[in-house]
Amino acid sequence: MAVIRDMIPSFELFQPTSVDEALSLLDQHDEAWVLAGGLDSMDWFKDRIKRPEAVVEIGAIEELKGIRTSGDGIEIGAATSLTEVARNADVRSRFGLLAEAAAEVATPQIRNQGTLGGNLIQDTRCWYYRGGWPCYRAGGNICYAGTPRSMNREHCVTGASRCVAVNGADTAGALIALGAQMMVRSSSGERVYEAEDFFVGPAIDIERMTVLEPGDLLTHIRIPGDFANARFYWEKVRDRRSWDWALVSVASAIVESGGRIERARIAINGVSPVPVRLVDVESLITGMSVGAEAADAAGSLATRGFRPLRHNDYKVPLARNLVRRAVRGDAA
Repeated sequence: MAVIRDMIPSFELFQPTSVDEALSLLDQHDEAWVLAGGLDSMDWFKDRIKRPEAVVEIGAIEELKGIRTSGDGIEIGAATSLTEVARNADVRSRFGLLAEAAAEVATPQIRNQGTLGGNLIQDTRCWYYRGGWPCYRAGGNICYAGTPRSMNREHCVTGASRCVAVNGADTAGALIALGAQMMVRSSSGERVYEAEDFFVGPAIDIERMTVLEPGDLLTHIRIPGDFANARFYWEKVRDRRSWDWALVSVASAIVESGGRIERARIAINGVSPVPVRLVDVESLITGMSVGAEAADAAGSLATRGFRPLRHNDYKVPLARNLVRRAVRGDAA
């Protein structure tokens, strides 16, 4: 078990002022830790579970901040605060789904400090893993949350592969539903990932949550205008109204025409090690009339194949009903 201490381990701190300088530092220092808002980082440091020798703090890189027009959409710097994302007039008017999701991350103080990029790449919140237990994700040979006597109320009901921890990024589902792209730079160039491909499950790499590798830096998030001003739906169910991570959340962007669903993108989080885009559900409801029939069909299909653990079977009807509400477009 981890022992909470008063002082974090010592490390060498670097504060670059440009992306190129940051990438050079990441190349020079193997396994360097990138710090933006620092909220998830400080949790790891204070418990002395993560002990990086070098920390690259990117808060002074202006290129990574701000929200600007990009083609028919927008581009958001990864170091932009969640408060700015939630309050930005363009985001609120055209991509309100993201504004809603960002506004429900934790508390106002955390949103002021925390960044969009940090929210996306934060590590899983599994308390066995965060507590320093030697599980699969930490390099051990067991998933403590997956044993018959485990406390696994917050864990996954689908997509498990040795590890049953879930993704905790509130903004991830919204960005998947909006068709966002993640811009990743390294010293070898820039790579672009669709939002649903940015996250990595344990079947691919049990020690990572995203595609980011040593030397990589998430620089911007680009949102095209394809679903601007669509009918959006966002709902996050949690134990406490503030601060808490989602038990299950849903995000949807639906374009209607003549009372029928013309296009849709739907994502749920909190049920799997990665945010899940419901491609089959989107295909099913496309062309259907807006209403209870489409909503019920979507909810049933969305949870097909879910396999709950001992303490989280409540997530199956919860996810089903959230998808129904998203398709129907209300909280009834």
